[in-house]
Amino acid sequence: MQGVVWDGERAQLVDDLTVRDPGAGEVTVRVKAAGLCHSDVSVLNGTISWPTPAVLGHEGAGVVVASGPGVTTLAEGDHVVLTTLGNCGACAECDSGRPTMCRGTFGGRPAPFTWRGEPAYSFANVSCYAEQVVVRANQCVPIPRDVPMASAALVGCGVVTGVGAVLNRARVSTGDTVAVIGVGGVGLNVLQGARVAGASRIIAVDVNPAKEKLARQFGATDYVNPAGGDVAGAIRALVPAGVDHAFECVGSSSLIRAAIDSLDWAGTAVLLGVPPEGAEASFRVADLYLDKSVLGCRYGASRPQRDIRTYVELYRSGRLLLDELVTRTYPLADIHHAIEDLEAGDLARGVLLMAD
Repeated sequence: MQGVVWDGERAQLVDDLTVRDPGAGEVTVRVKAAGLCHSDVSVLNGTISWPTPAVLGHEGAGVVVASGPGVTTLAEGDHVVLTTLGNCGACAECDSGRPTMCRGTFGGRPAPFTWRGEPAYSFANVSCYAEQVVVRANQCVPIPRDVPMASAALVGCGVVTGVGAVLNRARVSTGDTVAVIGVGGVGLNVLQGARVAGASRIIAVDVNPAKEKLARQFGATDYVNPAGGDVAGAIRALVPAGVDHAFECVGSSSLIRAAIDSLDWAGTAVLLGVPPEGAEASFRVADLYLDKSVLGCRYGASRPQRDIRTYVELYRSGRLLLDELVTRTYPLADIHHAIEDLEAGDLARGVLLMAD
């Protein structure tokens, strides 16, 4: 079958990839659509270290085609959103409703694929830049058949990360003020998460003026282009006391500082962007004595089986935008074209479609 393999030097489309049969508690999914996320590109540029060879992709949707022993929650033909969170379901963190903190999701490097006679690793427990994948059954969330696959694919990463950061991690309340620094795929979902939460003012911050229209469509009440570089000052020009919540969606040490500097007393900065490994950021310690908080956020602090179903239903009722996230679709063979468009800032999300 076809898939995109990272060999440590380049990503290449291959047609001699195989995947093993599902084992106990696992299923095989025929991938229909896969989103292109900055995390995939971060493997290529070295921001994220990963063993090679690896099959890329972690944001996808497809159809269940086979099940291993013990699978009772899924059936062949089910349409599913794939989630990277292969949590164990049995530890104290899973039991307390915090599956993103399950140690079983960290450090595992399964190699369900074979390429050129050697094992090939799965990326982020999914590897949906392949025509078929084998994943744990709890990594599949069934969805109604009327949800387009290209839109559904984005729920598994960009949507749960952005919307989840608002609702689960920051817990934005009705009337709160929000700044979103970086209006890419995750930032747009933070914007619409803030809209769903009832924030009174939602400030989108980005240096690309072409993103303003889409940002406002997703929920921004204001759009700031800090061409001079003073991001915190630009936010405070609109909300002089500072905002209740600032979300950094770029992965820049200087923008992390700007997010903290833009906060009101008791405000919360949530870090979503992925900076280079080993990056450090600074802040004025005295600021934290005003009850300000700096929060990391893994995968939207989500409970995928609950949250993905919720977000899909919000989409079906018209309250959450998914179709509008899909800027462009590509055949899998155009992966490099899609990466170029992403790095040029031309995409909210690009989606790779698999041949039937």
